Amino acid sequence: MKKQYIIPIFVPHLGCPNECTFCNQRKISGQQKNVTEEDVRSTIEYYLDSFKEKDAKVEVAFFGGSFTAIEAELQERLLKTAYEYIEAKKVDSIRVSTRPDCINKEVLKRLKKYKVKTIELGVQSTDNYILDKCKRGHTFEDVKKASRMIRWHRFTLGHQMMVGLPESTALDELNTAKNLAKLKPKIVRIYPVLVIRGTELEREYLDGEYEPLSVDQAVERCKDLCYFFNKKRITVIRIGLQNTDTICNPQKDGSDVVAGPYHETFRQLVESSMYYDTIVDKIKKFNTKVKEVEVKVNPQNVSNVVGFKRQNISKLKDTYDVDVLIKMDDKCPASKIEVTVTKKYKDFIDE
Repeated sequence: MKKQYIIPIFVPHLGCPNECTFCNQRKISGQQKNVTEEDVRSTIEYYLDSFKEKDAKVEVAFFGGSFTAIEAELQERLLKTAYEYIEAKKVDSIRVSTRPDCINKEVLKRLKKYKVKTIELGVQSTDNYILDKCKRGHTFEDVKKASRMIRWHRFTLGHQMMVGLPESTALDELNTAKNLAKLKPKIVRIYPVLVIRGTELEREYLDGEYEPLSVDQAVERCKDLCYFFNKKRITVIRIGLQNTDTICNPQKDGSDVVAGPYHETFRQLVESSMYYDTIVDKIKKFNTKVKEVEVKVNPQNVSNVVGFKRQNISKLKDTYDVDVLIKMDDKCPASKIEVTVTKKYKDFIDE
C-alpha cells in the first residue's frame, strides 16, 4: 500500500458567513493572513520537496474557514493552482472542508471540474437546539441535504463533529454520531471543544455560563464515539485539534487555549483507553484470577497499548493487581493485540 501525504493549506475564516461562539479560525489554524495563489504554490512545492517517499499518494487539502463560501472567482484561482500539480502528476487529489449550507449544484460542478475528491462538512452537532445555541447558522436539514448531494455527485463525504459544546451531553453526541452514520460518510473527525481566546465562548466561560469538559471526560466521550464509528466501518481520521504554536498547553506563554480538554497527544489518550478496555475484557474472559499477562502487539502500536506515561500498565497493576509484559511482533496486525496468561494468581502463591 502506498504511503499517503497531505499538503495542508489553511484558509482561516475566509468566506465563512458566520461567527460561531466557539470559533476563531485564525487562532485555531495559526494562520493570520488570507491565502493567495502564490501561497498555494509555495506550500505545495515546500511539502513536495520534503516528502521522503516520491511514489506516495499526495493530496492537497484546503482546511479552515468554509472553502465553498469563498468568492467564486477566488475559489477558481486557488483550485486551478492546485490542479496544475494534478495535471503535472505531482499531486493525486484535492480535499476541501466547508459548511453544510454552502453546498449546491454550482459549487459541486466547480469542485468536480478541478478533480476535488473529498468534501468534509463541519457539522459539529445534529441537534438544532445546540447548533442554535452555538450560533452555528445552519440546521441538521442543511447537513442532510448537503451530504446527499455530495454522495450523489460521487465525492467522498466526510463529517466533522464536536464534543462538549454548550448544553451538549454525551447522549446528544452519540445521537449526532448515529444521525451522521445514516448519511454514510467515509471519514469523520472528532474535536473536543477548547475555549479559544477571542471567542464568545471565552466570555461565557469567564462569566461562569459554560463549563468545559475535563480531559478524562473528553476521552471517555470520544472513545464511545470511536467504538460506534468503528462498528459502522467509518474511519475516524482525527481526534482533537492539530497542535500549533498557539493551540498548545494553556500554561504556555502565547497559548490561545484558555481552558478545556487540551492534551498534546489527545488521540493517543483515546486509543490507549480503548486498548486498556480490550486488555481488561480479555483478562475477565479467562475466568481465573490472573497475576501476569503477555500482550503481543505490533511495534507501531506499543505506545498506545502501554499508554501515555505508561498509564495503562500502572492502572492494570493498581486496579487488578495484574503485571503486563509487552512483546513486540511484526506479524501481529496493526490494530490487534493478543493477550495470554503467563502467570495465574495460584501460581504466584505457590511460588
